[in-house]
Amino acid sequence: MPAGLPSDAATLQKCGTWFLVYGIVMMLLGVLAIALPGLATLAVEITVGWLLLLGGVFGLVAVFSTGRDMPGFWWDLLTAIVCVLAGLLLLVRPAAGILTLTLLFTAYLLAGGAARIGLAFGYRNELPGAWGWMLASGLIDIVLALIILSGMPGTAVWVLGLLVGINMLMMGFAIVMAAVAVRKAAAA
Repeated sequence: MPAGLPSDAATLQKCGTWFLVYGIVMMLLGVLAIALPGLATLAVEITVGWLLLLGGVFGLVAVFSTGRDMPGFWWDLLTAIVCVLAGLLLLVRPAAGILTLTLLFTAYLLAGGAARIGLAFGYRNELPGAWGWMLASGLIDIVLALIILSGMPGTAVWVLGLLVGINMLMMGFAIVMAAVAVRKAAAA
């Protein structure tokens, strides 16, 4: 029996079944997001808007519950207000929010890609078998960012939904494979 797994076969079987269902649902949602990337992009934008709004509201409650004599009161207050305003803007103006989130994601890809390229060259001597993969990862991120930028603003309509769909599909596949392994362990 693999280390870290419960020894009870019934528990393994139950876990394997639920994770198999979970993985299949994630894969189906991923395929749906890939098939309807515009709708998925809007769903991502609205979700981020609500998360920022709710986080900001809870932040305001926490800030005013602790009082002005708490360290960092003004920074916490400012952060909560910015979250509320950003969330409201995303919810009230979803088209502008989609464009903004896509630009932020593109900036993340550019910065992350550049950082990984720099790290790859820094690790070239220390990790001769891995630095090329890190370099490739950084280059792919930069190419993706340039593809997104070259099609702006049109790419903003579908890119976030497509990438979330791909992520959900791959995560669902990984969960299904883990569930299959757990079920095999239960049978053993």
